[in-house]
Amino acid sequence: MDTGIVTIKEVRKLFIQLMDGLSMDELNKIPEGFNNNIIWNFGHVIVSQQMLCYKLSGLPLKIDEAYVLKYSKGTKPDTYLDEKELDFLKELSVSLINILVDDMDKNLFSNYKEYQTSFNVKLLSVKDAVKFLTMHEGMHYGYVLALKKLIKK
Repeated sequence: MDTGIVTIKEVRKLFIQLMDGLSMDELNKIPEGFNNNIIWNFGHVIVSQQMLCYKLSGLPLKIDEAYVLKYSKGTKPDTYLDEKELDFLKELSVSLINILVDDMDKNLFSNYKEYQTSFNVKLLSVKDAVKFLTMHEGMHYGYVLALKKLIKK
């Protein structure tokens, strides 16, 4: 299996392990100086994968548009998220990567639209997107570690 996919799967496992040790109040808390919370970061990596892989390939997203509006770049949490939504996000975090692998094996991403990321990295293919997502998800996991530290003070 592609090392990028393996990395994404492992980082998502770390996200879930970290969240499993926190209350819903802690997961929803936005510390002073921050714009988002732990759940938002988790939802954001899921939505980003869909946008960078599927949308840029002209393919339909595998998630409801409501999640795109809630977790896309530039958004911030505006509601208290409950355990039901968290459980659904956890399920999506695993299932959507498995679907991505299947779709990559089927060569569904042949019409990829070039995209310049905010990190000044040009993505030319879904494989480039997967490589980029390893860094992106790791960065957001780092944010979550910082958020957890502040929340637990």
